[in-house]
Amino acid sequence: MEDMQEPCEIRTAEFTVQDQAGLLAVIRDIARLNKTRIVCFDTEKMAGHKHAKMAICRAERSCAQGTPVSNSFEMEALLYAAGSRQCTVAVSWGIHDGFNTAYVYRCPPCDAVWSALSEHMQFTNTIREEMTPARIARLMALYGITSEELDAAGGIDRIIDLVLERVALLEVYK
Repeated sequence: MEDMQEPCEIRTAEFTVQDQAGLLAVIRDIARLNKTRIVCFDTEKMAGHKHAKMAICRAERSCAQGTPVSNSFEMEALLYAAGSRQCTVAVSWGIHDGFNTAYVYRCPPCDAVWSALSEHMQFTNTIREEMTPARIARLMALYGITSEELDAAGGIDRIIDLVLERVALLEVYK
């Protein structure tokens, strides 16, 4: 996987959303005021930090090449995370009403962003990488991975690789 073009950071956060549109507007304002990009990925639909980083890298490349599917970097990153060309599908890979755990991406570096976001979310050192049977089943359903495909790839230890393959395939489908 290629490296991100600029030094970037992904942290894990927990927060409760009562007004999704309002929180997204606040996040966009924080990004605009600090001349940075912020993308929040729902950890429940992601195959770990590696998945989030790959989605970001693919979105950066797509935007740099002038071939994005969407009209914003944030949506482009969510499209890659979802492995879909449909914005209506990809939006559910972001924040949602109720309790959220999210990978929060910020690029380029700006400590003021973390401070401003801390008013709306709690950053945690908790890593959401464990592949429980429920998470594996959810990822299989979300990314259309069959039991036969998983077995052929080498079993449950390969679920992350199969999800990342779906992300990479979006390039082909564009």
